[in-house]
Amino acid sequence: MVRAVCPSTAGPLEDYAARFDDLFSRLAQRRGFRDYLAGLLAPRDRNKTLTGLVGAEPVEGAQHAAVQRLQYFLSQSTWDSDQVNERRLELLLTDPSTAPHERGVLVIDDSGDRKDGTRTAHVGRQWLGRYGKTDNGIVTVTTVWADERVYYPLHAEPYTPASHFAKKRADPDFRTKLQIAADLVAKAHTAGVTCRAVVADCFYGDHDDLRAELRQGGWGFVMALKPARGTWQYQAEAYTPKDAARAVPWGGPHDPGGWSPVQRRFRDGHTETWWATDASLGWWGPDAHTRFVVATADPQTLPDKATWYLVTNVPRPGGPHDTPERHHQPADLTEIVRLYGIRHWIEQSYKHVKDELGWADFQVRSATAIRRHQTLVHCAFSFCWNTWFDPPAPHEPPTASPQLLPDDAGERGHSSRPAPRIPVLAQGPTRRPRLAHPMAAAATLVESLVRQAPA
Repeated sequence: MVRAVCPSTAGPLEDYAARFDDLFSRLAQRRGFRDYLAGLLAPRDRNKTLTGLVGAEPVEGAQHAAVQRLQYFLSQSTWDSDQVNERRLELLLTDPSTAPHERGVLVIDDSGDRKDGTRTAHVGRQWLGRYGKTDNGIVTVTTVWADERVYYPLHAEPYTPASHFAKKRADPDFRTKLQIAADLVAKAHTAGVTCRAVVADCFYGDHDDLRAELRQGGWGFVMALKPARGTWQYQAEAYTPKDAARAVPWGGPHDPGGWSPVQRRFRDGHTETWWATDASLGWWGPDAHTRFVVATADPQTLPDKATWYLVTNVPRPGGPHDTPERHHQPADLTEIVRLYGIRHWIEQSYKHVKDELGWADFQVRSATAIRRHQTLVHCAFSFCWNTWFDPPAPHEPPTASPQLLPDDAGERGHSSRPAPRIPVLAQGPTRRPRLAHPMAAAATLVESLVRQAPA
């Protein structure tokens, strides 16, 4: 049986979307996939483009025929969002420009968005970190792969509050964010993702069970602790991570005591000197199976916003666990600080998927539709990387091609954008249409998307 030919979208997007065609059994699904990605990528301030259809107002735009078609594509059409995400990751993992490697990290985090009402799946009154308060909304646990040069989402799983279950937290179907996070790490392993370590903030680092699961799964980890997390000794000897950091001798930059200088180099080229130490905290220490590392801009004052309290199972060089049978390559203090520094790229990832691609801007209620929307946002995000790293045609003048960073590169990396060319005239025809700086803002998709909009 010959499949019906799907109308093409803009050149770069058509090349990308065509790689998913075999996952959609019907012409309407293939067309919906293209239209939805185009709507996500087009400028979000143009309310009469495909973007307006994807994020249509529930009253004014819901009855538009194109809106109804996209709503059906999300909510009732028969396609598997997990298969689409697997194909997206397959494209990323097989492309040398975006393939994971042993110097990168796998970041665990969660993000919440406000949602009114009670009928939308996964909605409940819960802590929304983005707003810094408890409110009605949806929280999604995510994993991101990142190095100093590239970052992209791997998997996402909405968290369902206990109030949705008959037996609340005792219900067998209820899963905590920590359990979801462990499952997402396992999915990353199944997909073939490699990394130097799993990194996460203190919400995940403070839990022994998650660290135990990562250790049993063979993952190295570098995770943060809260400065005043509980107590680690008994009675009069009880103290916190911050107390342990204060116990390390410090006499100033010329007499650092137990602290070592760590040079942090950022994407814009500037550098900062931080100080790090292998401290002792309860049964954790430099020579234990689990190390406790403190990194700070000022060991004297330990400023809250510039001090990290980290726990890691990566051994120190020359320590008792730096043996031929070790599970993880040893890492000095500079490497531990570098690994955790990459974690902050997930915040940039959220900025793009939420603010520019409309992660939280959907008019659907079912769990299936929400997951599909999130998968399509991830596809739009990955399309931008795919287009950015598209090599020039042989007859084009060579431009700076982003390569893996050398060992001494900064934790935020060198800018991967080619240097702007001085000539203003084209040097010859391009192999196919391309985007203008898609990494900087997905909203810069070619103007033809706006001209082709049906509304």
